[in-house]
Amino acid sequence: MVGYLHFATPGYRPSAAAFFQGLHEKGYVEAENFAVEYRYAEGHYDRLPGLAADLVAHKVDVIAAFGPPTARAAISATSTIPIVFEVGNDPVAAGLVASLSRPGGNATGISILFTQVTGKRLEVLSQLVPRATAIAVLINPNSPTAEPTIQNAQQAASSKGLQMPIVTATTESEIDAAFASLRDLRAGGLVVAADPFFDTRREQLVATAARHSIPTNYFERGFIELGGLVSYGTNLADVYREVGLYAARILKGEKPADLPVQQPTSFGLAINLKTAAALGLTVPQLLLAQADEVIE
Repeated sequence: MVGYLHFATPGYRPSAAAFFQGLHEKGYVEAENFAVEYRYAEGHYDRLPGLAADLVAHKVDVIAAFGPPTARAAISATSTIPIVFEVGNDPVAAGLVASLSRPGGNATGISILFTQVTGKRLEVLSQLVPRATAIAVLINPNSPTAEPTIQNAQQAASSKGLQMPIVTATTESEIDAAFASLRDLRAGGLVVAADPFFDTRREQLVATAARHSIPTNYFERGFIELGGLVSYGTNLADVYREVGLYAARILKGEKPADLPVQQPTSFGLAINLKTAAALGLTVPQLLLAQADEVIE
């Protein structure tokens, strides 16, 4: 039995189907040779420990945990049931594994480096708003990735001679307030930090950025499909498939302690030209040439 523990809702994209694709490639088909227990936190981190404990009580054979707080909840809930995680931070620094090559313990997975590429995302946005003297970063202060995200972005801001005000949000209303504060901060753009809560508020973030005419860089191309300006990051559907492949290997008898934590070797840049035009921005040809996806 597979435990599927997720920070969002069943309607989240990429869906569980991407995860099951990896399992299917190794011969596992839901309802034929394995069953699934689904648990969704619907964006509420405080629900995760209870949901993880419930999966442990159901004696699942492996837990697939998506997002840093989800991985932390699963690891805190059990030291024996194998766990395959997907996280956007450094799992060693976060104390999830002993090392990338030899995780030890009962957990391994994929580190998608969303935290580590925040600085690159700020640099990309600065190319779209070259006259900006300040680019803000939206942080969820309750996230375990908040501090390393700020540090990574600050290095890039300093190298570009940019001011980098921090705005925070932990609720829907605080997202609106954060955007409203950007004018007083004289921010010419905004980088939305990679965080499960923000991932569950894609529509709100894109709509609010449009309403305030704030050029915004997101961490996943799903935002761009909704009308966001630009994103830079890993293809999450591919990552979910890799989590499924690892879960299958564990179901076949391999130990998490012996499976290295994987990291992406490439990142995708997506740009929405329609949104750029609405904001009065000219996308540099060099940036267009680097883009993996351009929406016109």
